[in-house]
Amino acid sequence: MWKLALGFAVFAGVALWVISKGGDSLDMGGEKHGADAVHAPDAPASAAVVVPAVVPVSPAASAAASAASAG
Repeated sequence: MWKLALGFAVFAGVALWVISKGGDSLDMGGEKHGADAVHAPDAPASAAVVVPAVVPVSPAASAAASAASAG
């Protein structure tokens, strides 16, 4: 049982040390609203998602596919 308590104390100490070394970049204040909120800039138009074109299916291929799935 004492090993569990010692492990918790060591883990808590390491966690507090890491948080304290975070400096100003580590904000533990929670969710921000209003003027305090920092938003990432919008992506440029050139980084838009490209959607591939839909290839039309011939009626014969469509009939073959429906016949295969029915059987």
